[in-house]
Amino acid sequence: MDALLSEAVGIILREPDAEAFLRWGRARIPDVLAGVESLDADDARRLAALLAQAIWNAMPRPDLGYRPSPLPEPEPTAPCRCGSGAAYADCCQAAGEVPELPPEILWDPLLDQLGEPQLQAAVQSGAVPEPLLAKVADRWLALERPGRAVALLEPLFAGDLAALDEAFEPALDILCDAYDALDHWKKKQAFLLRVTDTAAPILKSAAWQRLSVMFIDEGDFEYAADAFAQAQRHGPDHPGTALLEITLLAARHQDDHARARAQFWQHKLRRAGHDGAGIQDFLARAREDPQQALMMSQAAAMDPALLRVREWLAGLAQRPLPTLGQEAIDDPLTCGDSRQLPLFDPELLPLPPAAREGRCCALTPARGLADLERRWRRAFPGPKPLSTMLAGPEHEQVWLRDEWLDLLEVSPAAADSLDVLDDLATALYVHPESSLPWVARVMLDPVLERAEAILRHNLGPEPAALPWTDPRNRPALRLLFRRWRQHADAGADGPAVALAELLLQLNPRDNHGVRAELMNHYLRARENEKALALARRFPTDALADMAYGEVLALYRLGQQERAALVLHEAVGRLPRVPRFLLRKRVRRPSLHQGGFMAGGDDQAWLYRQAMRDVWAAEPGLLAWMKKLTA
Repeated sequence: MDALLSEAVGIILREPDAEAFLRWGRARIPDVLAGVESLDADDARRLAALLAQAIWNAMPRPDLGYRPSPLPEPEPTAPCRCGSGAAYADCCQAAGEVPELPPEILWDPLLDQLGEPQLQAAVQSGAVPEPLLAKVADRWLALERPGRAVALLEPLFAGDLAALDEAFEPALDILCDAYDALDHWKKKQAFLLRVTDTAAPILKSAAWQRLSVMFIDEGDFEYAADAFAQAQRHGPDHPGTALLEITLLAARHQDDHARARAQFWQHKLRRAGHDGAGIQDFLARAREDPQQALMMSQAAAMDPALLRVREWLAGLAQRPLPTLGQEAIDDPLTCGDSRQLPLFDPELLPLPPAAREGRCCALTPARGLADLERRWRRAFPGPKPLSTMLAGPEHEQVWLRDEWLDLLEVSPAAADSLDVLDDLATALYVHPESSLPWVARVMLDPVLERAEAILRHNLGPEPAALPWTDPRNRPALRLLFRRWRQHADAGADGPAVALAELLLQLNPRDNHGVRAELMNHYLRARENEKALALARRFPTDALADMAYGEVLALYRLGQQERAALVLHEAVGRLPRVPRFLLRKRVRRPSLHQGGFMAGGDDQAWLYRQAMRDVWAAEPGLLAWMKKLTA
């Protein structure tokens, strides 16, 4: 029926002639009614005539200032408009008046077919139904005119919000999108909060949904969950609430729970009458893979370059694992790149045991990949990240070039190169859409899984050290570090700990600093012997987690005398930490973006945030520390 109405509107726009339109209706509409078994040919002809007249009567005519021009009822003796040849009195007059169609049913396809001048004239005429102004604003938003969209929609919400029904929900969504395009986040937040206070329940639910998505984007999952609860309370059967819950669970990496809730929502929405193909198809996919379902739901709006990479990634799982070369190197401190800045002074860290035994290696590409990697270096427009950084601002520009994508698509063997996988992970890391958790999961997971599998396949049970100081090892170590961060961010403690331990085994100087998180995990798990062994590998460490983690491990193991000595040394290096641990309330200092000042208040604050609850839970520990540091 939507296609029929759109066709009818187009015909009236091209030739606003009633008789010609009625002839079209008598010829075209019976084809649409052909599947109705209860209609014979005469009934179908009469119904087609009535529907054609109803469409004509309701059509907002651009040539008449967007007013309709309804046909008068025929004289009884006039030929009937159904085309039977009989007089109107002897044919269709007994069927009653021509039914009235709601204006929205024709305004919707009409707005799609109006050119820009006509569209503005329609808006200025005041004839466009208010809920459908969202359609106009969406069109302007697509033309990168968000200011015009805001000016059109804000008046809809200026009055009593309680008087607006669910028909205005699209306008709410488009207005929020326009605020986003203008970076008016404060205005958007104030608008949504006003809706949650005073609007009808269905709009309150929509506003809470938007707020929850804002919190998800910021990584504030507790606030997002609270907002979701409010959205569900005000719209328990709203399809958007179902989508939001799957989004929230997937963002928190709770995929099994998301699958179960997708099944629940399928049945709930079907019982509530929401059995549209869109939401039901999404929930069916979410029962299989929530991350893929969320990504597919946004595929139409995603960067085509990102989708090209996704297609290439689909073939990774089928490729066998390659065999890498391992070239022995004599001294990991002599093969470094002087332009790379280490995170910590190498002389302050112990020499890797494997290095003392002469078992340091540099990874080399699998056989036959050297030429491909040379072509890749020429095609990929970004450099390797500086030092232990994961990306730089220059890497955002790689998505403006296609040469590397073209090479990737014709080179399945690129999946065997850690160098290529490293660059691909960097590119995905900086892509704006990768801030969405499910995009990162769907796109980065295959890259990092492939890299980890290649390394484990080649390293063996007792691998040689792969020192960071040799640039050939950096792609592998950077990929493993990304994989560790991925597990750590998802709260997957088991895989995260295993990867942190592997990273320390491969690169005992720990240029990426995973030892801090590993130390804190050991202490939270009360694996004090492991914590103590880890601390002793870094005896002069400038990380508070290591210096004070050793104190906590010794105290728990009953070695208070040794703990006191270590505490004295820790205070000598990092004197601010005890004050931040001992006080119940401490004002947060200024924090440096992306790091901290060694020995500064910001470092002490960060350690307090990470571990004070563990220190406070240990009987007598804080009192003991206060006595020794007074």
